[in-house]
Amino acid sequence: MRGRGRSRSFRGMSDVLKIALAQINPQVGAVRANLERLRRVRAEAAAMGADLVVAPELCLSGYPPEDLVLKPAFIAACLAALEELAAETADGGPAMVVGVPWKEEAGKLTNSACLLDGGRIAARRAKHELPNYGVFDEKRVFDAGPAPGPMVFRGFRLGVLTCEDWWFPAVPETLAESGAEVLISLNGSPYEVDKQQTRIALARKRVAETGLAFAFCAQVGGQDELVFEGASFVLNPDQTLAVQMPFFTENLCLTEWRRAGERLVCVPPTPPCQAPEPGHEESIYRAMMLGLADYVNKNRFPGVILGLSGGIDSALSAAVAVDALGPERVRAFMMPSPYTSRESLEDAAACAALLGIACDTVPIGGAMEAFGAALAPVFADRQSDTTEENIQSRARGLILMAISNKLGAMLLTTGNKSEMSVGYATLYGDMCGGYSVLKDVYKTEVFALARWRNANLPFATLGPRGPVMPQRVITKPPSAELKPNQTDQDTLPPYEVLDAILEGLVEGEQSVDALAARGFARETVLRVWKMLDRAEYKRRQAPPGVKITPRAFGRDRRYPITNGFTGLIA
Repeated sequence: MRGRGRSRSFRGMSDVLKIALAQINPQVGAVRANLERLRRVRAEAAAMGADLVVAPELCLSGYPPEDLVLKPAFIAACLAALEELAAETADGGPAMVVGVPWKEEAGKLTNSACLLDGGRIAARRAKHELPNYGVFDEKRVFDAGPAPGPMVFRGFRLGVLTCEDWWFPAVPETLAESGAEVLISLNGSPYEVDKQQTRIALARKRVAETGLAFAFCAQVGGQDELVFEGASFVLNPDQTLAVQMPFFTENLCLTEWRRAGERLVCVPPTPPCQAPEPGHEESIYRAMMLGLADYVNKNRFPGVILGLSGGIDSALSAAVAVDALGPERVRAFMMPSPYTSRESLEDAAACAALLGIACDTVPIGGAMEAFGAALAPVFADRQSDTTEENIQSRARGLILMAISNKLGAMLLTTGNKSEMSVGYATLYGDMCGGYSVLKDVYKTEVFALARWRNANLPFATLGPRGPVMPQRVITKPPSAELKPNQTDQDTLPPYEVLDAILEGLVEGEQSVDALAARGFARETVLRVWKMLDRAEYKRRQAPPGVKITPRAFGRDRRYPITNGFTGLIA
């Protein structure tokens, strides 16, 4: 409920405020580069006639900075950059609201939003609600600030808050009660599939509760496992969407605000700023592209290499890499064994040709024979089993890592979430590599994404038009080809069943009994549970990969390796 019994006079004040929302891609730790990016944005906003530029959460440090903020030298660098930027606002150009880690005089460290105007830091508000779930650990490194009041800026009362502060009603209601005329949120909200509609729905609740318009300014880009899709937006007091900025790309949008009583209303821009929301598969695909591109580029790799097997996982990984980096920065290697089918050789070659990438052949038969001879005295009188199959995978991993070391390109891992869930992957073999775009993508989704890419050209792609893999790659039964006539379903349930059970166990945290009650065979659920539990030690050693679902392995889902819980109540 807003300030009952209050009255204010706005005589002598302007009734129009022009705010540029800066959807930018900062880099964690690159303080000087982030400062330069903010300078460029401010100059561009000045040319557009902006009064104020709003940038995302912790844009000077990059988000999330994690334990970097525990280094005094890092905090000093961030605050020095903030002072430089503040001094530059004495030129009569736009003011800025930027996010920065701030060291309080009492020693507290806060995640703060600072108003820079007139050559100084004119106001500061510390984040009140610190998230400590999923990928977030902010209570570990930051102290919570008090519930904030509005920032007074050139006669306007701005309700500036930071990310998590608007996910709960208390801070927006406090700002409204304190006389804020608009809510402006600085955000570092990571991508999850279909999350934007959740944001919009929640923002409408905050607007309904406060009666104030809501501006959501988000960062874009990849940071290790996390992707930030941007998608900044503005909701007016009537809950209509006045602005929807683009997804997965940097953007600067000038918004014009006019007073209507004791609140500000956004005048929809002309031409309209109403970017379409990508569909389900397109959204995941573009998240994978952005995550990989930023991981490779921000870590200064010249490109990537990968093993191209003729299967769907490596074909889709190669397509994402080419779309994100361009064909000249992607190189594939086919490593046939005596069990590799002619179809796989043909399909790998066809994939490379469709993508326009080089594909070299490095046979592993000789390596298999050498390992077999070396191990013969130790393995004497023992039957062949998965040990020999794993040697093949590890021979490929060794070769690819050697090529990566020699060429300097990063090895891209090609396994998917279904495999990583149940341990259908080989440590120091197909798990070798620096990054995985499919790490959080179930196998059934892999098939859907492959079909989507064959029929569509992603936005901002550096890859080719048309299909990127033969149809046979999508339709043939998946196989690791580590022994004659092998298919994945020899040892795993059908992927439609496996993935549905895994989603219940991983995303839903459901019990064996609960999934059995949904109609899955109890023995199958229990078997999958056991595989999921036993494979935790492998997942701890897996490379990072793009977070897609609400429960990605690693930062989201942290289970003990040594674990005596069987999944059964009795």
